[in-house]
Amino acid sequence: MVGGNFPLTEVAFSVSVLPLYRRINMKHGKKYVDSKKTVENDKFYDSVEALDLVCKNAKAKFDETIEAHVRLGVDSRHADQQVRGAVVLPNGTGKKVRVCVFCKEDKYEAAKAAGAEFVGGQDLVDKIVKENWMEFDVVIASPDMMGLVGRLGKVLGPRGLMPNPKAGTVTPDVAKAVAEAKAGKIEYRLDKTNIIHCPIGKASFGAEKLDENFTTLMEAIVKAKPAAAKGTYLKSCVVTSTMGIGVPVSTVKYGA
Repeated sequence: MVGGNFPLTEVAFSVSVLPLYRRINMKHGKKYVDSKKTVENDKFYDSVEALDLVCKNAKAKFDETIEAHVRLGVDSRHADQQVRGAVVLPNGTGKKVRVCVFCKEDKYEAAKAAGAEFVGGQDLVDKIVKENWMEFDVVIASPDMMGLVGRLGKVLGPRGLMPNPKAGTVTPDVAKAVAEAKAGKIEYRLDKTNIIHCPIGKASFGAEKLDENFTTLMEAIVKAKPAAAKGTYLKSCVVTSTMGIGVPVSTVKYGA
């Protein structure tokens, strides 16, 4: 009986209870279980050691992305406790980035020379609106084009592509912004659970290069600490690969 009134039919069980039962009893694969054994419980690793473990346990058939997940002691519901910015990783991200630039015609050539795949104005807006065209990873705009680009807010915003001054994607020097995006510039910002999620490279980079990227990111996050933040700022940090295990990292040396 369900709720004391209706019998739990086979269909009802499969729709309501079975999915939950499967989630609770879901088992990890052998590779994951073996990898998990290499990480000591309740230990916080130095960043190089943690990244070395993550790389060794990235066993997928493709070059896995290495990610950092940093929980902060702030409340994202308050405007004065937002943490957002951008930083150029010294060793890049290992990902080919397609850049779309909105600017006046006098900056077309400079943007293209810097490596932008797509450069334009009203023509690009029309293509996005009419054709649902989204074959780009980063959008950069000069300030005098934001009146035009603003019309795309409902399309670009949910995808995290809307240009923003804090991220350096709204700038009069579009060529420099394109070069930085191509060099491995990433944007970091809090999610609703007060965690920052960022890619810091590929498993093929090795621990040393990944640690250089990781340190650059952590220093940027610490520098962006809001004045309204109280108590411990860096609550916890975990590094992981696309298909692999998470390894906790000690944040003591960053002093926040």
